[in-house]
Amino acid sequence: MKTRCEWCGSDPVYIDYHDQEWGVPVYDDQRLFEFLVLEGAQAGLRWITILKKRGDYRKAFHNFDIDRIANYQETDVSRLLANSGIVRNRLKIESAIRNARGVLDIQDKHGSFSSFLWRYVDGVPIQNKWISMEELPAKTAISEIMSKDLKKRGFNFVGPTICYAFMQAVGMVNDHTTDCFRYKQVKKLK
Repeated sequence: MKTRCEWCGSDPVYIDYHDQEWGVPVYDDQRLFEFLVLEGAQAGLRWITILKKRGDYRKAFHNFDIDRIANYQETDVSRLLANSGIVRNRLKIESAIRNARGVLDIQDKHGSFSSFLWRYVDGVPIQNKWISMEELPAKTAISEIMSKDLKKRGFNFVGPTICYAFMQAVGMVNDHTTDCFRYKQVKKLK
């Protein structure tokens, strides 16, 4: 039996996410944007709720096509508010649109969203060595800087805690506990 980070429990959706995605470095702008939207949608909810709705999010948000979402209008907001497959929160929906516009601006100024984000860790994932989940911080100095930078650029739902969860998800930090079978696997991906 494999030892996993205790947060993933026994839910097959969580286990698959933990075993396949969490902590794996992501460099694709569209996937990074998807994670940013999903982390923002998760605010105040459990991550499993968002993971189970992920397929619906992909359909509703045109597979997280940044250009398309940046051009959403009020009719799109109304369509999304009527979609029971996603979290129907106007502020979160509008933030996805605002954040898509912010990503386009970053791409224009920095070449890619990926290069902009990965500079926070000098392009190399931080390799933490947590023994237990209790040691994991909710936010860090880096996530606070990222949050401030994104907010200055007009992004919403990017507080330091959301930014740190995002960093964990997209592999900017390896926060698998050292007893987890994925810890060494993810560490090699740096």
